[in-house]
Amino acid sequence: METKRDYYEVLGVGRGASMDEIKAAYRKLALKYHPDRNPGDKSAEEKFKEAAEAYEVLRDPQKREIYDQFGHQGLEGSGFSGFSGFEDIFSSFGDIFEEFFGFGGHRRNRSRSNRGADLRYDLELDFMEAAKGVETQIEVEKQETCPVCSGSGCAPGTHPQTCRYCGGSGQVSRSQGFFTVRSTCPTCRGAGQTIPDPCEACRGSGKKRIQKKVTVKIPAGVDNGSRLRLTGEGEAGTHGGPPGDLYVFIHVRPHDFFHREDTNILCQVPISFVQAALGDTIPIPTLNGKKPLKIPKGTQPGDIFRLHGEGVPSLRNGRRGDLIVQVLVKTPTHLSKKQEALLKEFAKLESNKFSNKLKNIIKGNPLNA
Repeated sequence: METKRDYYEVLGVGRGASMDEIKAAYRKLALKYHPDRNPGDKSAEEKFKEAAEAYEVLRDPQKREIYDQFGHQGLEGSGFSGFSGFEDIFSSFGDIFEEFFGFGGHRRNRSRSNRGADLRYDLELDFMEAAKGVETQIEVEKQETCPVCSGSGCAPGTHPQTCRYCGGSGQVSRSQGFFTVRSTCPTCRGAGQTIPDPCEACRGSGKKRIQKKVTVKIPAGVDNGSRLRLTGEGEAGTHGGPPGDLYVFIHVRPHDFFHREDTNILCQVPISFVQAALGDTIPIPTLNGKKPLKIPKGTQPGDIFRLHGEGVPSLRNGRRGDLIVQVLVKTPTHLSKKQEALLKEFAKLESNKFSNKLKNIIKGNPLNA
């Protein structure tokens, strides 16, 4: 498995770098390794993609915070998987490339090619599913490329025509005094083409709304607010543009017995005062079945015990937290006559011990108390 380089190292900035410093560092690398300036250079292409991925993470405060805390594994757990290719990069950074280069981000004419919209899905999981991970299916309503016309919007056997109004430029010009004003063509709406025979299945839009079942793999250890990114599962792009992404936001239902703090699991277990006084070994529910817990003699109410490695795995490094057990000593409420008699005898013995301790304190011998 290939190990990714540190994103700060990729851009050549420190971990405390400002947004302006990060942007300037990325601009320098994007100019150096841009595919139009390094045709056929696979090494430059990889460095261009690597820099774009690093910039995508470090420019986003939420992604940057996850990366700073949990590294690459944390980002994968939150759904970030990088870019699928150049089109994905140029779709995300089109405005930035305009600023960097003074022209579009790629040599292809992308005026008609648009990336599809991203979608959001809120997924509710129970506590155990989030802690142990699960694979589930969700159903998403979205726009897909029309299967009849393959997204062209044209009826089978026909083709789009160059817009006569704008000559295929997608823009029209008109003079206002000394100025020339350019605006989007009202006939083709900037596409540069018109569709004389629209596809009946999608009415010329090139898309159809569908219900699609999507398989989602939930990694063990996700928590409330975790976000998974499913690349390419958003709305279809237009005119050959890449599809958007689907973001799955996780909501975890609380558990009746367990409570989570970071990677640790907390719970409270009742024991009898006899078990507390004499000690015992009791079964404790964990995420992976029941495990024995040794209660030592003289355990006090509220004492805490720790079962190492019985918590949830970290999204950053896979290490498990602990199960932290607090014991609650229960006082019996319904005693038989024999139990009462035994307790009264026990109380007398305790009373004698207390009296002896008090006498020692009065005599000035607290060490013997």
